[in-house]
Amino acid sequence: MAVCLPPLALYVHLPWCVQKCPYCDFNSHGLREGALPETAYTEALLADLRWEAEALQTGRPLVSVFFGGGTPSLFSADCIGAVLEAADRTWGLAKDCEITLEANPGTADAVHFAGYRAAGVTRLSLGVQSFDDAQLQRLGRIHDGAAARRAFALARQAGFDNINLDLMFALPEQSTAAAATDLEAAIALGPEHLSYYHLTLEPNTAFAAAPPPLPDEDTAADMLDAGGHLLQAAGYGGYETSAWARPGRRCRHNRVYWSFGDYIGIGAGAHGKHSARSGDGGLSIERRVRWRHPRHYLSAAGGAEVLQSRQAITPQARPFEFAMNALRLHDGFDWDTLAAHAGLRREDLAGVLETAQERGLLSVDETGARPTALGRAHLNTLLQLFLEPA
Repeated sequence: MAVCLPPLALYVHLPWCVQKCPYCDFNSHGLREGALPETAYTEALLADLRWEAEALQTGRPLVSVFFGGGTPSLFSADCIGAVLEAADRTWGLAKDCEITLEANPGTADAVHFAGYRAAGVTRLSLGVQSFDDAQLQRLGRIHDGAAARRAFALARQAGFDNINLDLMFALPEQSTAAAATDLEAAIALGPEHLSYYHLTLEPNTAFAAAPPPLPDEDTAADMLDAGGHLLQAAGYGGYETSAWARPGRRCRHNRVYWSFGDYIGIGAGAHGKHSARSGDGGLSIERRVRWRHPRHYLSAAGGAEVLQSRQAITPQARPFEFAMNALRLHDGFDWDTLAAHAGLRREDLAGVLETAQERGLLSVDETGARPTALGRAHLNTLLQLFLEPA
């Protein structure tokens, strides 16, 4: 089965924060131990990018670039611009390439935002999490509600017309009314995109070691349901488990992830997924993971030793791997995407598609498959079917 290769994106991980939040399980490191090693880390990123270009000959331009962290807004516009220039020279940026940078409202200023915009960043993602000052303190954030509003205004002044706000619900002792008030505050600012997600206790975090009192599952479900109604009434459409957007403003980079597309990952702990055509016209797919600790990454960037692991995704594993991503999207997937992104045919999934459809979890037609409302509500049950699709 001859297939095309999926779209290609670039993820750049900048792992430092002013301080580590108690709920965060991302690869991030507080700056209390010393100054930000911006020059050394930028050079490592560029060396990593050059090696990746030699190791991965794609022939595909980048449809999106995402600077994540950590707190990327701790880095200067010069660093961001240098990476973007190198990426453009290496692979080329698509004409309408979406370039996102995550920013912490506590590190926001007009000069930085204007510099990022001039460097080529087209989309800003502000980690607001809440507008409630007491909640922000419990979450270990370095900003307050006023700083969040100020950061949004500064982003607009810098020329950003595509802004995402990250907002959490089911916060410690939060009521349904308080969650709605928080969301209404976010909507009132008029962002193009909202990531509205449930606070969960992740292993190896301060919150996991000393759990705060959180709302029960039923209350959290009520918050999500009420939030969905508020977002829909305000003109936002839900397109993924926790993502809401104005028309035409869905996050392209995240859609690369959720559609099982390809992405290069550079930076400490960055993940990547690479596809290549095999000799028989099929598809080989590999995941790559870089060393997590910045010191190890800094010493290894520029060669194959930067990889902590690399693993082929076998044809047997692909149905679940693909579904685990694609079925987060409300639109599901079409058959061409299944072939191009996973090297699978509709016939390969005939059994699981029939079972999921019979149980009312999946809608299947000649164009593709998409989760029903029941399937979205019981996504884990739906995904379990794809573990043994034969």
